[in-house]
Parts: sequence; structure tokens; C-alpha cells
Amino acid sequence: MGFTTKIKNSSSNSEGWGMGFLLVFFPEENHNHNHLQQESNHTNNLISKNKNLQNFNFFSSPLKRANSSHLLLKSQSTTTISICLLLLFTSLLLFTLSALPTAAVNRRGPPRRHLHDELISTATSTSTSNLSHALQGMGTLYRRGTQAMNDLIVAHAVESLTLHDFKLFLRLLYRSTLTSKSDLLFVFPSKTVAFENAILQENDSFFKLVTQYLDNDRNSTERSNFDVTQFVNMSKKEKESGEPIWGRRIRGNFSEDESTRPSYGSVVGFDVEELDPENSLSGFLDHVPMNLRRWACYPMLLGRVRRNFKHVMLVDMKEFLVVGDPLGRVRNRSPESVLLKVWNPSGKHGKKNSEKTRVNPGVVMGGSRGVRRLSNTMLSDIVRSTMQHKKKKNPVSEAGLLNQLVGNEYVSKNVNFILLTESVPELGSLIGSNKKLGSQLLTSNHTVLIRRGNSNLDANSVVMKHICSFPIDSTVYSDC
Repeated sequence: MGFTTKIKNSSSNSEGWGMGFLLVFFPEENHNHNHLQQESNHTNNLISKNKNLQNFNFFSSPLKRANSSHLLLKSQSTTTISICLLLLFTSLLLFTLSALPTAAVNRRGPPRRHLHDELISTATSTSTSNLSHALQGMGTLYRRGTQAMNDLIVAHAVESLTLHDFKLFLRLLYRSTLTSKSDLLFVFPSKTVAFENAILQENDSFFKLVTQYLDNDRNSTERSNFDVTQFVNMSKKEKESGEPIWGRRIRGNFSEDESTRPSYGSVVGFDVEELDPENSLSGFLDHVPMNLRRWACYPMLLGRVRRNFKHVMLVDMKEFLVVGDPLGRVRNRSPESVLLKVWNPSGKHGKKNSEKTRVNPGVVMGGSRGVRRLSNTMLSDIVRSTMQHKKKKNPVSEAGLLNQLVGNEYVSKNVNFILLTESVPELGSLIGSNKKLGSQLLTSNHTVLIRRGNSNLDANSVVMKHICSFPIDSTVYSDC
């Protein structure tokens, strides 16, 4: 019995300890528990009953249990939110600290070994759907240059210009010295997807060409007719020039101290409907050809950019090819100077002496002020001439009107005409041998213009064959 009684007391003490632990969390039930213990007289059956009653009381207070559970869940939720906020703050702090060294490196400029990636990243998207406007909601930006340029090339396309002719003009101009210091602007009769794709392809080939030659510049024995130094060696004044006027203002990633920072102009395009929306000459002519309508586009175009460029070149892509830097002839002249090419100055093919001074309207270059004044006067003269010859259909001759203006004393007071009498070689005379063609493309004075002429030879394939004869070039151009 003593042993049995000890067990009971032990059990009672154990049960009492458990109930005491429970009362810490539920003090309101302390009175009920003490009353039950007094009535049980510590018997085994009442202890069992007390256990059941305890369990019953534990689950019979739904309101109190809900309040306790609510407080517990609220405490857990607050703790969880605090932990999440702490983790988020820590992550942001670590991300900010890790980004600081990278930003510092970018400010110092990219190392030369990453120049290829930087050049490609600055190229305009190769998709025509991603192209943006060039200026004030008009035109198309095909390539944004590295800085503001002093010179502008305005190349117009006549109706008879083929895609092959256009590609050849682009290929030679992109490789010339002129595009390293000039912006290129196209004036099209209408938007043509094939022409736009050709521009984007030449952009991509140009960037590949520059990077390939920069990577191989240590190999002085590499045979080439492409001088990459013209696109990377800039004067201090050129490096400090502002941003291009075309497209949105975007800061470049190149360091001012980077010796191999590239220099190239922007490439943009407009169609005549944007520059001459009312077709100003349609009321005077039954059919307005492109070589006349372009003069109605120049006043608006050159007027908008008159403060941005010092020298302008107007060129017909169908008739002329630009290989070197013809604008070098007018950079040291007055802003009113305009240089014109004379047709057949030597009087060949039985030309009379009066025809020796006929100027070619296919190329006009000079100071921006002189070219702008000439274009305004030319447009007025086209209108005046058509009104005087209303009975004739399209009697206006572009070359005839331009020659009249050159001999007009009143016009000469505002425009300083300079006649270029030296002969301009025709492409047909150069493609007799690749060696002779190469000597023209590698000219040292960088003032070369080439006339396409009326040759029946496939000039495009011959010139491309010559370009593709160089190892690096053959890997850059997809049509080699």
C-alpha cells in the first residue's frame, strides 16, 4: 500500500505540475481547477475525470482560444514581415555597393580590347521597324554619329537609280575620309525598304571593318586600301564637339581620353513628301522629276540646319561616286563660296567654245551660306522659267538654269562661284585593270570624285571584286 500510495502521490504531483503549466497560459481557469481537486479527494477515478474535464475546458473556450491564436498569428506575421524587409534592405544595399565599382570603370572608358563590343552597341538596329525619327519628327535615323560634324553631304536619288548603283555609292562613300568628319543625308523620291536595308547592311559592315582593322593594326604588312586611322585619330577640337543634332540626345560610352575612340558621322534619310509636302512645283509642271523637285526640298532642309554645318555638298548618287574628301577644297574658303564642276573643259567631242563652261548640276559643294542661297535662287528660277514657257511641256533644264545663274551678275554678288575645270575620271576608264582602279581608290590627296559615265561594263562587280581582293575586307562584306 505504501508503494501504491507513493505512485498515486507522484501521479498527483505530476498532474498538478501539468495543470500549473497550463494555468500560466489560462489563468481564468484556475478557480475551476482548484474546485475539482477538492472534490476528488485525490482518488484515481476523479483524477481521470479531472483529466477529461481539463481537456473539456481547454477546448470549450472558443472565444478565448481564438483571441490567443489571433495574437499568436499576428505576432508571427509581424516577425515575418520584419525579416522580409530586413532581407530586402540588405539585398538593395549589397546591389548598390557592387554596382559602384562598375560605374567607376565605365566613367574611365572602355579598354581597347572591348572596342569591338562598344562599336557594335552604338550601331543603329538592323531592323527597319526599330528606326527612329531624324529631326523634329521627320526623316529616319539610320546611324547616329559620335559627335557633331561641321560638314553635311546631301545625296539625292533620282528615279532611275538602281539598288546596285546605290550600294556601290554607299560602299565607296563609307570607306572614304569624308564620312569620318561629315554627316550623310539622303533625299529619296519615296521610302524604299530595299534602300533602307542596304543602308543598315553597310552600317553593320562599316563597324565590322573598323574593328577588324583596329585588331590587326599591328600587322603593318596587311595589304589594304582602307585607312582606319581616319576614323580614330581626332584633334582635341573634334573630341570636344557637341552631340549630333539627329535623333534623341544620348550620351556616348567612350572616354575622352581613349586614343582609339572612333569618329564617324550620322546617317539620316528624308523623302521629298516630308521636305516638300505640297509639291511646290506641281502647279507649274505636268511632271516634276526628282532632279528639279530636290531644289524645292533644300530651302526647308538647309534652313533648319543652317546653324549646325559650315560646309555642304549636294551630290547625285546616280552620276557621281565619292571616294576621297572633295570638301577639302572649300573648307578654307568663305561661307558664300560654291564650287561647281565644269563639263568638258577641254572642249572635246566637237564642243563649241561657248559650251566649255557648262557646269554639271550633279555636284555642288561649298559654304553652307552659299549653297543655301544658291538653292533658294534655283527654286525661284525654276518657277520663273516654267511660267515663261507654259505652252511647252517640261521645258525646264536643270543644267541650263544653273548655267544661267552662274553667269548672272546679281546672283554672283551673293554667291562666290568657283569653277572646277580639272577633269573628273569616269568609272569606265578606270575598270580596265584593277591596278589602275586601286591607284584611284588609294589616292593621296583625298579629293577624288568619279563619274559613272555610260559604260556598259558591270562597274559594280568590278569595283567590288577589287575591294574583296583584300583579306580583311573579304571577311567583312557578305557579297564578297
